Amino acid sequence: MHMPSLPARRLAVTTLFLLGACGSPQVTDPTSAPRALGADRVGPAGAPGLNRVNHVVVIYLENHSFDNLYGSFSGADGLANAGSAAIQRDGAGNPYTVLPMAPGSPFPTTLVNGPFDIGQYIPSNQLIPDLVHRFYQEQAQIHGGAMDRFVAISDVKGQSMGYYQTAGLPLAAEAAKYTVLDRFFHGAFGGSFLNHMWLIAARTPSYNGGSANIGGGGTQLAPTSIDASGKVVDGQVALIGGRAYLVNTVFSVNKPALNFPYGRPRVPNLVFPTIGDRLTNSGISWKWFAGGWDNAMAGSADPLFQFHHQPFVYFEKYSDGTQAKADHLRDEKEFLAAAQSGTLPAVSFVKPLGGQNEHPGYTDIISGENHVIDLINAVRNGPNWRDAAIIITYDENGGFWDHVAPPATDIWGPGARVPTIIISPFARKGAIDHTDYDTTSILAFIEHRWHLTPLTSRDAAANDLTAAFDFSQGGK
Repeated sequence: MHMPSLPARRLAVTTLFLLGACGSPQVTDPTSAPRALGADRVGPAGAPGLNRVNHVVVIYLENHSFDNLYGSFSGADGLANAGSAAIQRDGAGNPYTVLPMAPGSPFPTTLVNGPFDIGQYIPSNQLIPDLVHRFYQEQAQIHGGAMDRFVAISDVKGQSMGYYQTAGLPLAAEAAKYTVLDRFFHGAFGGSFLNHMWLIAARTPSYNGGSANIGGGGTQLAPTSIDASGKVVDGQVALIGGRAYLVNTVFSVNKPALNFPYGRPRVPNLVFPTIGDRLTNSGISWKWFAGGWDNAMAGSADPLFQFHHQPFVYFEKYSDGTQAKADHLRDEKEFLAAAQSGTLPAVSFVKPLGGQNEHPGYTDIISGENHVIDLINAVRNGPNWRDAAIIITYDENGGFWDHVAPPATDIWGPGARVPTIIISPFARKGAIDHTDYDTTSILAFIEHRWHLTPLTSRDAAANDLTAAFDFSQGGK
């Protein structure tokens, strides 16, 4: 099998990933020792001027790699630099002659091996099929940093190499005015559930084998593994170093929740600390604003409301009936009202409804980006703009190829690059920041601004986004 020449550290980590599915190696969980809550305002001081930011807004979108959306952004490390990573190989290491496509694909089977323009076949205001984006599959696609197995592993094959022309994206004009981060990697390998956990807690939840069932059935969450042929057998749990971890989509015992007809198991409440806990314990205001939240809580969820995109509901602290849940988990319409009235909390996480989050398979790019522009304008035209920092990013790459190998940080990731834009009076204007970041850099930014104790070793070591800012400007 073809094996790229890579640093020994990356090879060692990749080996742990592949063996870990069978529980063979003994690996150390870097997030297994959470810090005690209480005196949380003991973290490191931020960059000079960071205290000018009094309102952080994180807009969390869905499932696109950097090359997929910003590969043609002027000055960024994009498609023109792809090199050998653009040539996709089959499981035996042989390059494809043309890109294979899944049966029924809307794309032709005559495309040359490499990136192709999706818009030539399907406009960006229309749907394309969803792509596999799970924990072990992404690691196999990255292939130790060669980035050459996206087609071989994907359920939609060659579609994974598609990209959009950046100039046709509504957010591209905003990106050009402010700062684009072209080395921002999503926090953990795989999909939405796990990366939402890393956004708020910088860790992968462990699972003790118990099962909380709604409606009976007595079933437990299924393990993910790799069979003798190397094929990934999907489940919700990964067995790594003798411990079980929740890595693929699972659902909470708390509301809002899907009505499972067959007693499908749900996750018992988690108890490790989140950034919400850190902020609350330090007297800093914050909220998670979700599109469609009120209807979902009332039992009439929009068909595209994504229950596993609501990470705080998995935690005992924000379980049903708690005051913390009522105070901090709110509907997106309240964010718009607060932005317009100048009453935003210090930290806002904004999760658009499914039809507006850009996720392939059930929504399109243009609908999502126009909605984000509405969110931006609500802040920019409101009283809090003068000291605000808006961070727009994506939970994960959604199975789309990217040519830049992520750094080998720990057994969880990070995964592939995702687009990230900083919009703020303090953001560098018309700039591209080439600093290495991942999802936990957002936590580091919040922690450094309010001197909070890091949640885990990952956010403690993460670069904190401040290279994208010039605090000598702005503020009006």
